[in-house]
Amino acid sequence: MPDFDYDLFVIGGGSGGVRAARVAASLGRRVAIAEEYRFGGTCVIRGCVPKKLLVYASQFHEHFEDAAGFGWTVGESTFSWEKLIAAKDQEIARLEGLYRKGLQNAKAEIFETRAELTGPHSVLLKATGRTVTAERIIIAVGGAPSVHGALPGYEHTISSNEAFDLKQLPKSILIEGGGYIAVEFANIFHGMGVKTTLIYRGKEILSRFDQDMRGGLHLAMEAKGITILCEDVIQNVALNADGTRTASTKQGKTLTVSQVFLALGRSPSTKGLGLEAAGVAVDQKGAIIVDEYSRTNVPGIFALGDVTDRVQLTPVAIHEAMCFIETEYRNNPTSPDLDTIATAVFSQPEIGTVGLSEEQAAKKFEEIEIYRAEFRPMKATLSGRNERMIMKLIVNAADRKVVGAHILGHDAGEMAQLLGITLKAGCTKDDFDRTMAVHPTAAEELVTMYSPTYRVRNGERV
Repeated sequence: MPDFDYDLFVIGGGSGGVRAARVAASLGRRVAIAEEYRFGGTCVIRGCVPKKLLVYASQFHEHFEDAAGFGWTVGESTFSWEKLIAAKDQEIARLEGLYRKGLQNAKAEIFETRAELTGPHSVLLKATGRTVTAERIIIAVGGAPSVHGALPGYEHTISSNEAFDLKQLPKSILIEGGGYIAVEFANIFHGMGVKTTLIYRGKEILSRFDQDMRGGLHLAMEAKGITILCEDVIQNVALNADGTRTASTKQGKTLTVSQVFLALGRSPSTKGLGLEAAGVAVDQKGAIIVDEYSRTNVPGIFALGDVTDRVQLTPVAIHEAMCFIETEYRNNPTSPDLDTIATAVFSQPEIGTVGLSEEQAAKKFEEIEIYRAEFRPMKATLSGRNERMIMKLIVNAADRKVVGAHILGHDAGEMAQLLGITLKAGCTKDDFDRTMAVHPTAAEELVTMYSPTYRVRNGERV
């Protein structure tokens, strides 16, 4: 048996890589992990966690307004972007410290350097030029905002990476994209008083979500004052003498704003990683190709998380890491279960969703039942805010199984997590009907929609 420096070497200190390294080390394996930037990955450093903190911050102006309807008098309020970013940075530093501490406590060796493959079992540590060997190697380097260098004036734009660390809050912003990152940041900036415009090439935002969620959020965002331009794209960006940007669009519009933000997808960070030297295969997007056990085509090399472009969600990367541990170190072959994943869009209002959309279900099943409720939430009755919640269940008529659940409104993400358990367990509409409501809550609508709003048979509404 070859003598390796380590049993496991992990390239990438994000959620998936850290989990695999920490647990493997706790099992007594000789483990090393290399990270060239900061531990925590996209999610902790410049993704989910700081984004959610900014979401909270952007909601307070509405909370202050709503308080008047409940008898409170709130004095003059001011907002400091600089204080928010400083507080955010402090929390991110704390979380990064916890990631490091977990690795150290498990006795994993930490290398703060870029690492590149030089062969099937060897890794070059760029900071020192040292090459180490490992019986198994995990690639968990994640992804990054897609580069659109072909756009004239691209250098005058920002991505989600830079949005978290702007020196000052822009007075106006143009965001291109229609996915969850674009939609969430549009709501964040608007909530902080920024004049916000969203531009998207498609007919409607959030193309992969249920039609009612997409349309309902679109209307809610426009009602708040966010401008949404669909079926249009930015063609060039020019930097003006006063520091503003002027963007020209395909439809002939000219918009001058403080910042232009491109949220046009993310790409696996595989460039310059030495994959060719090790013989690791990638697809046309540069994502590492893996089998059901996260194994690449090279024995001993594995890949987890966004670098594989399977499902770009932090919990998925962590789940894949635990499946790796079960398979490789606990003699319990386990493949990641990527079916029926609950997810949320932290827009304002939120979207929480799990399972099939109406469109997807209509293509898959001969007949489906749609249960839909739209109502004004109780809080809005006194606050006077004009907002609506939408709840929707998709049921396969043949076996009454609930195959999709979608919510637009406050705390939709929290509800989606619990609905994820329900749909994963294969619950039927009859199970929902037998469940007692918790009153008064918005979620009680999920168990009190007894009659279908309409049916879809062979793709046609009946």
